[in-house]
Amino acid sequence: MEASFYTPEEYNLLPDQPGVYKYYNESKELIYVGKAKSLRKRVASYFVKNTGVNHKTRRMVREIRQIEITLVNSEFDALLLENNLIKKTQPKYNILLRDDKTYPYLLLTQENFPQIFPTRKMIKGRGTYFGPFASVKAMNNVLELIRGLFTIRTCKLDLSPYKIAEQKYKVCLEYHIGNCLGPCEGLQGEPAYMKDIEQAKHILKGNLGIAKSYFKQRMQEAAKKYEFEMAQRFKDKLDLLEKYQAKSMVVNPSIRDLDVFTIVTDDKLAFVNFLKIKNGSINLTKTVELKKKLDETESELLLTAIVRLRDQFNSESPEILVNIELEEAIEGLNILVPKIGDKRHLVDLSLKNAKYYKKEKALAAGDVQDKKLRVLKQLQSDLSLKELPDHIECFDNSNIQGTNPVASMVCFINGKPANKEYRHYHIKTVEGPNDFASMTEVVGRRYKRLLEEEKPLPKLIVIDGGKGQLSSSVEALKDLGIYGQVPIIGIAKRLEEIYFPEDSYPIHIDKKSESLRLLQKIRDEAHRFAITFHRDVRSKNAFGTQLTEIEGIGPGTAEKLLKHFKSLKKIKEAKSEEIAQVIGKNKTAILLEGLNKKSGD
Repeated sequence: MEASFYTPEEYNLLPDQPGVYKYYNESKELIYVGKAKSLRKRVASYFVKNTGVNHKTRRMVREIRQIEITLVNSEFDALLLENNLIKKTQPKYNILLRDDKTYPYLLLTQENFPQIFPTRKMIKGRGTYFGPFASVKAMNNVLELIRGLFTIRTCKLDLSPYKIAEQKYKVCLEYHIGNCLGPCEGLQGEPAYMKDIEQAKHILKGNLGIAKSYFKQRMQEAAKKYEFEMAQRFKDKLDLLEKYQAKSMVVNPSIRDLDVFTIVTDDKLAFVNFLKIKNGSINLTKTVELKKKLDETESELLLTAIVRLRDQFNSESPEILVNIELEEAIEGLNILVPKIGDKRHLVDLSLKNAKYYKKEKALAAGDVQDKKLRVLKQLQSDLSLKELPDHIECFDNSNIQGTNPVASMVCFINGKPANKEYRHYHIKTVEGPNDFASMTEVVGRRYKRLLEEEKPLPKLIVIDGGKGQLSSSVEALKDLGIYGQVPIIGIAKRLEEIYFPEDSYPIHIDKKSESLRLLQKIRDEAHRFAITFHRDVRSKNAFGTQLTEIEGIGPGTAEKLLKHFKSLKKIKEAKSEEIAQVIGKNKTAILLEGLNKKSGD
């Protein structure tokens, strides 16, 4: 590459070739970097055009005192060089992505018996880095999956062959609980260990299909040898892998690796959403904000975001889907604006998230004095509700280990808990742990009661759970004939995804937004209320069982004692006269005799 300098008056002397141009001001400060298919034509446009140029561009042109150009072989090379220069120097008139986060990676170390652990620093020579991941949670999900599938060590010991041979180490707790096979004592050889590492690398690269085939083959081989316990272990690992894959949003399996970019803009900002598709699943989603510096078109803004985000997240997908036509092609990439089919659905999903991010920022910038009203208005906007959600009701189930199934409903008025409206429910019509059927029952019971009493329905119903629980609740509303009269959503805990009825794609509200925090607060309160009730029911049942084991003491008597004394210990410490006031003298005599007999046993 060759660099040359010119004055603004010499723009017509620039070569008619692809390259990068840099503008410097009087203080020799770099103020703008641009790329061009033809340097002469592109730079001339700044100094020749008099109409259709905004005031920011005019101001920049007035500052230019020197032009530096660098020739490259192609327009694509110019695009890459421009991106690198902007990232490094951040000139004041260039578009900048507002994202100063340090993203996490997973490092596969380069050593005997390699380790896999998270890091934010990339140090050359330490090993192979996978990522970056858009969030720590996303990274931990992958790391947790790998540690659940493979016995990869977590210690930092130097497992050189001679140190293992000298028996310098002893196995730790990880070995005893089955998370490690003890390479430190030579109980596992490196070739066998590296087989797990090779499969882990496929997962880190997003190639889940290879790992699934590996476990399926091992399961079938073990079954043929009648090693059924071993076959079951491989089946469990295959199930874990398929469960993880199901949590990713799976698209048409025929869609392999591609990137999706969509853009929405306002007067000052642009918002670009990026979806990365790997082997038929969405494994990364990111929305960024770009501040317009000059009179950039949507195409220029989107192209800038595409180059920088692909560079940032190491994407090498050969195909890119976008929502607008780009004015420039990118060498070696197939860029499409799909009109129909699964690819169009992916663009719509990306655009949906970009629009919500834009709404979030617009609301955050607004000056609403009443915070409660501001949050409710923000929630109304985020969920596209017709009315302000000043009356919200949220449902949650609780059936720890399948026992004593109960549910709860909490009510928030004007964004604050309305404790008097909280309700507990014993599940009556469902046997065993069935969250879906239980949700149908309690939602139906709640709103049948409100309709019978002619009380107002809420402005928003929130279901603690994903698509399954939401669909079950919708069935209850349909049975009552009120589906469509009350907005209803589901909130899934894992990624805080918001589901709408009959929409398979969730939305993601900004994690820092006040509206999401309100939904989380309501959901957590419903969960707390359900868990507390469940504990009380279990305690009551356990307490009652101990008393009803005494011949002559029935459930009614145990209930009276529970309400009055609260615990078995307090009953034993109470005087007989006090107990008699609750259950009478005859029952007291039977009770005390039974308790004495139990303590004697």
